[in-house]
Amino acid sequence: MADLFKDFKEHSIAEFFKKNRQMLGFSGPARSFTVIIHELVTNSLDACEEAGILPEIEVEITQLADDHFKIKVKDNGPGIPEKYVGKALGKMLAGTKFHRYIQQRGQQGIGASGCVMLSYLTSGKNTIAISCFDKVRKEYEIGIDLKRNEPILRKISEQPTEESGLTIISEYKELKYEKSNKGPFEYLRRTALANPHATIKLKEPDGTISVFPRSITVNPPRPFEIKPHPLGISAHDLLEFCQRYAKDYRKLSSLLQEVFSRVSANKVAELRTLTPDVDFDKNPALVTWEEAEKIINSFKKVKWIAPSMDALVPIGKEQIEASFKNIFNPEYLVVTERSPKVYRGGIPFMVEAAIAYGGGVEAAGKKGEIMRFANRVPLLFDASSCAITETIKTIDWSRYNLKNFEEEPIVVLVNFVSVYVPYASTGKLAIAPEEDVMDEIKFAVMEAARGMQRYISGKRRTMELATKKRLVMRYVPQLASDVALLSDEKKEKIEKKLIDIIESKYSKEVEEEETKGEENEEREEEVDVNE
Repeated sequence: MADLFKDFKEHSIAEFFKKNRQMLGFSGPARSFTVIIHELVTNSLDACEEAGILPEIEVEITQLADDHFKIKVKDNGPGIPEKYVGKALGKMLAGTKFHRYIQQRGQQGIGASGCVMLSYLTSGKNTIAISCFDKVRKEYEIGIDLKRNEPILRKISEQPTEESGLTIISEYKELKYEKSNKGPFEYLRRTALANPHATIKLKEPDGTISVFPRSITVNPPRPFEIKPHPLGISAHDLLEFCQRYAKDYRKLSSLLQEVFSRVSANKVAELRTLTPDVDFDKNPALVTWEEAEKIINSFKKVKWIAPSMDALVPIGKEQIEASFKNIFNPEYLVVTERSPKVYRGGIPFMVEAAIAYGGGVEAAGKKGEIMRFANRVPLLFDASSCAITETIKTIDWSRYNLKNFEEEPIVVLVNFVSVYVPYASTGKLAIAPEEDVMDEIKFAVMEAARGMQRYISGKRRTMELATKKRLVMRYVPQLASDVALLSDEKKEKIEKKLIDIIESKYSKEVEEEETKGEENEEREEEVDVNE
């Protein structure tokens, strides 16, 4: 029997992702390319915003061979202090994001280190990082000890500088550059659309330079960290908090009030009544699984105030409008922003949606396109398994004067905003189908669709009335001439009166159509709410 365990070994998280890199989104040469750009650019955006700096990001792609590329991403952020460079870029699950309840683009502390790992696995070369921090420019060579999940760091140079920011330079093989709807260019264009405060510059392998300039000159409000809500955690979560904060709080009751939101002394008193066999004065480290389960069940019986919603920072109506006009300049644009809600009982989130129709959208060849975002980050892959796509596909677009959604010159944007995005996988490419989330997405899109419907209906009816008016006007000169022959009136005077009658009739019909459109809108709103 001992032979069964002779090959028993322990493995690090880095070794796990080495064998399962597809879980990080690195699956396929074209997809992997975009995921690399995504991970490095989102890190740059987060760093700049947290430092209160308007982001300026440069992406330079150089082709060295058929499937061999050098990728350089440079930002003007605060840079990274030397003692954190290795762990931030060369260690899996290390960083400032995984353990915090705060709205941010990354969540796991895997992205940048995953890129460093992929660079070594495919090209055999370590990554170069240049950090300009506190007026000192330091250049490093970074790798990962996969067996121990520890960074391998070597400083190359150090010199004074007036710049700030981080530059990542790495080489990859097994990649394919595509200028498609899922390539780096489109990813950066959508990133610029959802981040109008950022300037993004891209140099493609063929030397083409594209600049997406910022359309606003103010950073979005900084989201702030919130405490977890009692209704958003499990028994396992509670035990983890008890172990983590046991040194800080002697009593379970104190821990509950300080670590979680909306838990007051009165709420603890309610919990004591609901779970009389749990000692709330005991040391948190001594809480058992059974006790944790009882407390969680009691949480569900208490009437809680909803979690704090002002920690959520959407793109914003004015910013979305500025971005769309800057990038697409559509014929018509409508933007909606839903009020914050919660899912899983205690995780705050909100949804904003926009629909752009015609004009530059049509000129760009966009038809029935869905742009998915999570905390301003474009989601280009796994669309079929994403809650946003699933929800939009269930909407009856014929109700909104769109006979065939996929053939119409329309772009639908949905941005999901939350302190915790329920991604369907580690690669952060799609949102899981949470029922509460899907309901809000549907309501937001339908609200925007009603605005678009009014515009399309009005446009079509206006065209019909204009055609009708034009046809009638064709007969005015002849009719005026005939009436003039039968009367003593001058032809010009009769013609003017006929034109006045037609104009008055036309204006009245236009006004009636507008009133009818408003009534139809009210009926549509009632139907949507009932559904």
